[in-house]
Amino acid sequence: MRDFFRIMKGYFMPYKTYVGLTFLFNVLTALFNVFSFVLLVPILNILFQVDQSHYEFIPWSEADFNSIKDVMFNNLYYYSQQLIADHGPATTMLLLGIGLSVMTLLKTGTYFAGSATLMPIRTGIVRDIRANLYRKVLALPLSFFSEERKGDILARVSTDVNEVDNSVGSSLDMVIKNPIFLLVYVATLIYLSWQLTLFTLVVVPIMGIGIGRIGKSLKRDSLYAQSKWSDGLSQFEETLGGLRIIKAFIAERKMEKRFVAVNDEYRKASMQVNIRQSAAHPVSEFLGTCMIVIVLWFGGYLIFSGNSPIDAPKFIYYLVILYTSLQPLKDLSKAGYSIQKGMASMERINKILRAENNIKERPDARDIAGLEHEITLSHVSFSYPGSQREVLHDINLTVPRGRTIALVGQSGSGKSTLVDLIPRYHDITDGQILIDGQDIRTLRIHSLRSLIGNVNQEAILFNDTVFNNIAFGVENATQEQVEQAARIANAHDFIMEMEQGYDTMVGDRGGRLSGGQRQRISIARAILKNPPILILDEATSALDTESERLVQDALERLMKSRTTIAIAHRLSTIRNADEIYVLHEGQIVERGTHDELIAQGGYYKRLNDMQAL
Repeated sequence: MRDFFRIMKGYFMPYKTYVGLTFLFNVLTALFNVFSFVLLVPILNILFQVDQSHYEFIPWSEADFNSIKDVMFNNLYYYSQQLIADHGPATTMLLLGIGLSVMTLLKTGTYFAGSATLMPIRTGIVRDIRANLYRKVLALPLSFFSEERKGDILARVSTDVNEVDNSVGSSLDMVIKNPIFLLVYVATLIYLSWQLTLFTLVVVPIMGIGIGRIGKSLKRDSLYAQSKWSDGLSQFEETLGGLRIIKAFIAERKMEKRFVAVNDEYRKASMQVNIRQSAAHPVSEFLGTCMIVIVLWFGGYLIFSGNSPIDAPKFIYYLVILYTSLQPLKDLSKAGYSIQKGMASMERINKILRAENNIKERPDARDIAGLEHEITLSHVSFSYPGSQREVLHDINLTVPRGRTIALVGQSGSGKSTLVDLIPRYHDITDGQILIDGQDIRTLRIHSLRSLIGNVNQEAILFNDTVFNNIAFGVENATQEQVEQAARIANAHDFIMEMEQGYDTMVGDRGGRLSGGQRQRISIARAILKNPPILILDEATSALDTESERLVQDALERLMKSRTTIAIAHRLSTIRNADEIYVLHEGQIVERGTHDELIAQGGYYKRLNDMQAL
């Protein structure tokens, strides 16, 4: 529990004002509660005629700390007797009842105010956790997500954050409200009778032992249950992404069995956690009642034996305060269970929040305005984190400004990994990547990536309008600029044929468009960015023959004024490249123009001959 508060401390700091207000309102609530119950004493006296003594008014100035309790009750009895003498018992009870109602109104009003000022803290902390998670996801390198399942990450952002939300609410009660109530109530009990209170405090640990045993393994069980829900969410996400394949291979039953198995495991784990948590109320209720019975027996024994430090009405008032103090005590026990569950979720969230980002920007990193001369890869080698196998080995190549180079080779030869190193999606293991003689690790990441435009093999679109997808990443793009980029990418005509033109929603991942349309919009996006460096990763692979020819012509016009690195499987699309690099198992095995490589009769020629068949 101490670990939970240590972790959450930083999240509470921006809400110090609300914490102070909550503290104040809860102190007032506890005080109003104590004083409202004081009015029960004369009501009980009148109702049961327990005390027939005659009371005289004692000035408050004569009271000191030790006698203020006696003076308060004496004057309360005095005013009650005066009211009875003037208006009769029934009217006196009515007036005392009205006083009790007013005190209760004040108590409930401050209680509401205390709860209301808790809400900005609770909702703000959960908002901040989600914002930090999203910010961290955007900042983490791509290698982190290649090792994590999307469903597991989504479970942490949704289910785990909701669990922390519940724990935050419980922890706020634990830290602010319940301790204040308990402190005021216990202080009142001690003031009324320290002997009875000492006896009560001997009994209370029995309650704590019973509750502690129930919650001991709750955190471990919650962690296991959350991991099972992550498995289920991962399968759901995989199913949505692979629905076409599942139906094509008639694998619905197989996938259903997989999900049902995980779902059943989650149900069992969740049921065990909830049963343990559900035991909190009945156990605390039973133990609390046992405590009241023991105190009632002991206090009654003292009263009947004539050794009681307080009289019968005060003893009933004592019992009322004692019973009232049980509720915050029960709330503390329930909060303890909830916090244990929250700790399990917070550990899973922290796996993202505390994940190390190995793409670090130096404190003295510089901006770069553009590409003046060339891009150079010098003795570059790369291995993925945690792997000993080199994906790229001793790569040396130079791309002069305004030239186009192409990378070819079999799948898995390292082409896409190589181009991912230039914008620092990964950091190289050995060697240097230089832009105009400056190591890219000495440049600001934002400045470096602003030089580069990407068109990937998979056209990645967002569930937004066509206009916003093309203008993605470009601030204040005009309609004219977006349309001009779409025309160069040969996308304007089909966009205008859509029901709302550039304001048409493209659907999830561009699902309302064909593959060729998606690719042309992503090409228009790169064109609008107008970067000096262009990376084309199989940019035309998703296009039909006619679209490929139109887009290839547009790209060739665009590449004339840019430094371009193109990855291609179709060798026909890179015949006019200034230089072609052939990769095989992470190494450059051949380089030259198309005609030079054909003349060499090596690996490139074999690839060309296979595609010509």
